Amino acid sequence: MLVLRRKISEGIIIGDNVKIRILDIEHGDVKIGIEAPKEVRILREELYKEIASANVEAKDFNISRAKELFGKGEKNGDNE
Repeated sequence: MLVLRRKISEGIIIGDNVKIRILDIEHGDVKIGIEAPKEVRILREELYKEIASANVEAKDFNISRAKELFGKGEKNGDNE
């Protein structure tokens, strides 16, 4: 991991097309700005982890068990 110190208005360039700039520091919070092409996906780490977890759960989804639980769309055993 590369660790850098930056002050307000200083930046970091990643590759040829991603720029990160420190916009503000207040009460221990750092506000950053990110300039990147639209095709570059930028996610907060906690959101990324939540999405990854949901994807794992979806992969392990058992459709047969769901059909058992929900009666293949039938209500109270009636075939409507």
